[in-house]
Amino acid sequence: MSRNPLRNIPSVGELLDSPPLRGLVDRISRNVVVSTVGKVLDEMRTEVQTATAEKTLPSVSDLAERIARRIVEHEAPPLREVINASGILLHPALGGAPLAEEALEEVVSVAGNYASVEIDLVSGDPSPRKTVVEDLLEELTGAEASLVVGNGAGATMLALSALAAGREVIVSRGQLVETGDGYRLPELIAASGAVLREVGTTNSTRLDDYARAIGDETALMMLIHAADFFVAGSSADVALEELTRLASRHKLPVIHDVDSAALIDLGEFGLVDEPVVGESIKSGAELAIFSGDKLLGGPQCGIIVGRRALIERIESHPMARALSVGRLTLSALAATLRLYRDKEKAIRTVPLLHLLSTSRENLKNRAERLAPQMAATAAISEAEAVAGTAHLGGGPVPTRELPSWCVALKPATMSVDRLARALRIAAPSVIGAAQQDSLLLDLRGVLPRQDLQLVAVVESLESEVDR
Repeated sequence: MSRNPLRNIPSVGELLDSPPLRGLVDRISRNVVVSTVGKVLDEMRTEVQTATAEKTLPSVSDLAERIARRIVEHEAPPLREVINASGILLHPALGGAPLAEEALEEVVSVAGNYASVEIDLVSGDPSPRKTVVEDLLEELTGAEASLVVGNGAGATMLALSALAAGREVIVSRGQLVETGDGYRLPELIAASGAVLREVGTTNSTRLDDYARAIGDETALMMLIHAADFFVAGSSADVALEELTRLASRHKLPVIHDVDSAALIDLGEFGLVDEPVVGESIKSGAELAIFSGDKLLGGPQCGIIVGRRALIERIESHPMARALSVGRLTLSALAATLRLYRDKEKAIRTVPLLHLLSTSRENLKNRAERLAPQMAATAAISEAEAVAGTAHLGGGPVPTRELPSWCVALKPATMSVDRLARALRIAAPSVIGAAQQDSLLLDLRGVLPRQDLQLVAVVESLESEVDR
């Protein structure tokens, strides 16, 4: 009579006493370890029972190592540090630009303690949470009032719900955008309860188109800055100043939706078409809506600035409370805004501005220094410093291109795709750009403090060489 193979499967107790799992019990949780051990043993019993031939079982130590790897991989944080060598500074999949050190310090301070979110510490009276950043936003944009909500799309929807529900919003057909994450302006306008009134054509909208659309049902006009695409060839659009003059004659507000807008002029860095929020207000926009985590370089949020009477109407809408931000966002935003009081300080300390302002010569020197270090590693057969072109956002828009330098890596034995994957799953993760027989590591989005990390990650790929 043959011996029952299930008897060879180790017990839970045996596995928990093994060194790999004994350490995880204290480090992670006994419940997590016991649960995972139980699942693995159940899987093994099923395999043994359904096997058509005798199955060789791993030793206790090998099985414990396998279980420990599963636990560590499962318990790893889903959000991980990434070195952005993709050549896209505001990569839509990488969560916006890094925060300034000053913002990180404030977040840590208020995250580990209670915080004065809605209390005036001098008087002891209740205080709206927006006062944390209100004065700074008004100082930096010239607006009368401001409001911060969860994100840019939420800010647009809230403004339309409060000011135009059941009435018409006039928008140029050429500005009815869709972004890479599926955000479609027409759908958002419909969801807000407002009625979209399209004017003009895809490539040409004139002032008369807006004027003819104005009627008793018109609530407001919107002008949207298209950041991720451009129209080449014959085209025409209406400047904000023209539209605000027309709207003023009809006592209508204009919302300037400048989602990816800056607080300072970025022309000196080669970005000549990026809107500045303060200029929108000067040009007569009653409201300007922009994101905190894009060209501002702060935390994810949507910011509305403009005329006080309109901001108060928006604040009183029930959705405003649902979209409000918490203390971590407010503290990071306040710290970032304070840096903008000194333009030169902001350029030095706000990571996105620092990356934009880095000279091409600086990037070239770094690429030439890093290339031979990476070429000396086992996984790389050749590494070369090459000139490149980075992009501000996900779309290849000419006005958002930035000169750059890259390290082009040619793998020793693995394919370029496998090299790219190996770098993605490393710690920290590195996101490059595959190009023919090389993987480009574009340094425009890599902070100088990450250079040594970049080399260390490439060196760590030695185990991939013979696989």
